[in-house]
Amino acid sequence: MNIINLHDKNLFYIGGVVRDKILGKENFDIDITYQGNAIEFSKSIPNAKIMQINEPFGTVRIELDGKEIDIASTRGESYPQQGHLPVVKDIGCSLKEDVLRRDFTINAMAENTLTGEIIDYTNGLDDIKNKTLRVLHDESFIDDPTRILRGLKFAVRFGFELDEHTKKLQDEYLKNINYDMSYKRLKKELVETFNLNSSIAFERFITQKIYKLISPNNKNIKFDFEKIREIENLVKTYNPQNVWIIYVGLLPDISSLPLTKQEKKIIDDYKKLQALDFSTDYKIYKNFKEIGDESIIMFSYLDMPLALKYLEELKDIKIQTTGKDLQNFGINPSPEYQKCFDYILEEKLKNPALSKEQEIELMKKYFKI
Repeated sequence: MNIINLHDKNLFYIGGVVRDKILGKENFDIDITYQGNAIEFSKSIPNAKIMQINEPFGTVRIELDGKEIDIASTRGESYPQQGHLPVVKDIGCSLKEDVLRRDFTINAMAENTLTGEIIDYTNGLDDIKNKTLRVLHDESFIDDPTRILRGLKFAVRFGFELDEHTKKLQDEYLKNINYDMSYKRLKKELVETFNLNSSIAFERFITQKIYKLISPNNKNIKFDFEKIREIENLVKTYNPQNVWIIYVGLLPDISSLPLTKQEKKIIDDYKKLQALDFSTDYKIYKNFKEIGDESIIMFSYLDMPLALKYLEELKDIKIQTTGKDLQNFGINPSPEYQKCFDYILEEKLKNPALSKEQEIELMKKYFKI
C-alpha cells in the first residue's frame, strides 16, 4: 500500500484500511498511526506543515505534498465509565497495546509503511479467511456496547459471522444491559448499519435481540421479515435520504435516541398516517402528498397495497390548469381557486388521461361559466 509519500519503520496503516486491502475492497478512511509520539514525529518530517494538534489524544494533522494527513500516536484506553467514551492513557505505547484496544480482530492489524509487513497480533488474518468476527477480550461489549452494532454492520457488509464465544458474550450482555451509555454513539452506529439498506441486518437486529440496546421498553418484538424485504426493495427504488430511520423507526420505543427535527417529523408523519381516512383515491393522494418518502415506506409495512397505489399510480399525477387560466375567464383570486383545483384533481385521479382542455371544461363547470 502506498497511500502517502511518508515512510518510517514506526509508521503504520492500521485498522479498516488494512482489513479492506486484504479483502480487496476500497477504503477512503485511512488511519495512520505512529508507534511513539506522533506530534513530535511530525515536527521532524521535512517539508511538512503542521495544521492541527490534539494533545490529549496525541493526534496531529499535517500537510505534505499538497495532501492533508492525520497521524495518531499509539495509545492505550481505559473505560472508567462503561458504555461511554474511553479515557486515553499511555500515549506513545507499543503498537501491540494500541491494537488491543480495538473492537474486532479483523480491525486490529497494521501494515508498516516502510516495509509493507502486516503486523497481526490477534490472528485477524485467519479470522478474515474464516469469515469470523471475534472480539479481543471478554469485557469488550461491557466497555463499549456499540461494538454489538458494529459487529452487525461488519457481518452484513462482509458476510461474516460472530465466532461462538463472541456470540455468547453478546447474548450475555443483551440479557444484562447497562442503559447508562452514550446514545449519541449508539445512534451513529445505527445510522451506519441501517443506511446499508439490508433487510438481513434488520432481521438479525430483531432475532438476536440487539434492539434491546435502545430501550428496556422494547421487549419480545416480532416482525414479518417478508414485509421488511419489501421495504428494502422500496428503498432501492425511491432512494430516500434517511434510510436508517425507516428501519429503526418501526420499533415501539426509540425515545432514547437524539433525533434531528427532520427525523422526528418522519416518525410523527408515520404515526399520523395510521389515523387517516384512505377511502378514495383523492384522500390517498392528499394524505400522502405532503409526506416524505421515508414515512410512506415505513407505512408500507402496515399497508403495502395502499402505499404502492400512491407511489406507483397516484404520486406523479398533476393537473395542468393554473390560476392564469382562471384569470383568463375574469375570475379574481380567492379561496375558490384552491377548491376548484381540488375538484379538478379529484376528477383527474379518476381519469389520469384528462387533457388540459378537459380540465378547463371542468373549471368552467365548477364556476358555472
